[in-house]
Amino acid sequence: MQSVWSKTTDLPKQKELKGNIHIQNVVIGAGMAGILTAYFLQKKGLEVIVIEADKIAGGQTKDTTAKITSQHGLIYHDMMKKTGKSRAKGYAQANETAIKAYEEIIREEGITCHYEKLSSFLYSTREDGKELLVQEARAAVELGIKAHYMEGDKIHELPFEVSGAVCFENQAQFHPLEFFKALTDKLTIYENTNAIFVHGHIIATNRGTIEAENIIFATHYPFINVPGFYFLRQHQERSYVLALKGRNVPEKMSAMYYGIDEGGLSFRCAEGNLLLGGGSHRTGKRVSHCENKGYSYLREQAHLLYPQAEETTYWAAQDCMPHDGIPFIGRYSFLRPYWYVATGFHKWGMTSSMISAMIIRDMICGKQSPYEEVFTPQRLLFRAGIKDLCVDIGESVVGLTKGLFSRKETRCSHMGCHLTWNEEEKSWDCPCHGSRYDNDRKLIDNPAQRQKPRK
Repeated sequence: MQSVWSKTTDLPKQKELKGNIHIQNVVIGAGMAGILTAYFLQKKGLEVIVIEADKIAGGQTKDTTAKITSQHGLIYHDMMKKTGKSRAKGYAQANETAIKAYEEIIREEGITCHYEKLSSFLYSTREDGKELLVQEARAAVELGIKAHYMEGDKIHELPFEVSGAVCFENQAQFHPLEFFKALTDKLTIYENTNAIFVHGHIIATNRGTIEAENIIFATHYPFINVPGFYFLRQHQERSYVLALKGRNVPEKMSAMYYGIDEGGLSFRCAEGNLLLGGGSHRTGKRVSHCENKGYSYLREQAHLLYPQAEETTYWAAQDCMPHDGIPFIGRYSFLRPYWYVATGFHKWGMTSSMISAMIIRDMICGKQSPYEEVFTPQRLLFRAGIKDLCVDIGESVVGLTKGLFSRKETRCSHMGCHLTWNEEEKSWDCPCHGSRYDNDRKLIDNPAQRQKPRK
């Protein structure tokens, strides 16, 4: 299981930290969000290092579908109702700004990364989906995005008929690891340097102690439970991708596509492959073969839509899903004004990574970001997140109870929840907070630290 990005890019090995140091800024996590944040801080003339527990881009950055887009599913109409027009507009404009920022960096640094500007479409195959799409188009336009509704007969690249679609103009796609590699060449990064705990301005690692004025947590899911309480404010989901080649399988498309229906599919082309995505479900939630979930579902769809296709590779990603649908970017907690966090990217890690880097850069440099209040982790949007909050509480209670009373069952080292077996990926997954372990009980996804689970 390896993404097309990993198969076509060799990232340079980085050195390990040796001994204790003092630094102005330290970023924990060498994924896209961490690297962009360090890049921006360094461009401002600030001292900064990045530490990574394993290898650079070893987490979700290598597993993205690499769509640089403000099109995030059916969100804007609903966001306007639940959080207000001002916050929804800030969210929309932040993502539009992020798209432009990628283009500017690529041009300024002369990066070759298969960057393409093209449109991104939301689509539905159902007649009752048309009204939702019309609403979303109107909301997007009202928030300042160049978007418009289209009847389904105008869409010709998909292997089925659609009832309607919303076109988001001036979006983009790229090869994320080629872009990533160009930035890492400019930064000081320490691999195999695991942040074991953080207290005040001190980070204790397996390679030495780091004292820093500012600490940025860009670890996908924050591993410090208190303060912040991010484990109560989001859950994690798995999503799946197949790379396909063969007769009647497009090697290039003029746009990207994302289905809004139950079991809807994502389409884009890269490296001569069609990337077919979908089948997402809550991490740790056991999936039956009759559901529209996982690799099994994608392979069924691939066989139906492209019966002569060859599967060249496949992979899965893990996404942090905040209850109100808005990432947490900014100060980790009012109790730690020198800690910063970037998490809860809700399946849209490329633009969210860029937004995180811009906001945190501005905050550390003492500049007021126009998007700081939109994404602040200290917000209270109870109405927007109550449904997911209740679901998460229920899942956590069940998981913790099973872990407490099932002595023979595997327990997650994070908070002791009962792990479930993921047959699709041959892993032990936590339904409470999304930690994952391979069959040998080695940790492969956080927030758990790098210990084996208890039995």
